Amino acid sequence: MLVEEHAEALEADLLRHYGVDLLDWHRGRLSSRRLAVLVRHMPRDSVLARALHGEAAEWTVGDYLLASAVDHLAEANWMFATVNQDEEAEALEYPVPVPRPGGAPEDGSAQPGEQPSEDAERRDTRPGPSELLHFFA
Repeated sequence: MLVEEHAEALEADLLRHYGVDLLDWHRGRLSSRRLAVLVRHMPRDSVLARALHGEAAEWTVGDYLLASAVDHLAEANWMFATVNQDEEAEALEYPVPVPRPGGAPEDGSAQPGEQPSEDAERRDTRPGPSELLHFFA
């Protein structure tokens, strides 16, 4: 049960955000329904959200979109630089994506014992300078 597993985080959040003492639920002064409503509508910056979802609780949709935009811009810059470099020059290193909370690494690398994802296989077959040049011609 959530109350038993995360009692300290829940108690801190109830006091901070609502001025309600969790002990009131044990004393019978706070109904289970009211406690459930308060917990269900806990703000994003709550200690409970952080305990349940880790760092992902702090990321908004805007944060994910911004990280994605930065990744795409870095990839576009890499493509531009790759197409415009000397043919004899050493290949440029592919940009590293912005780290995101939780889940698999964004670079497509598999964790030990995991099969590589389709994304990882696709990234291993990155276009070379001539293919990029043909694409932009």
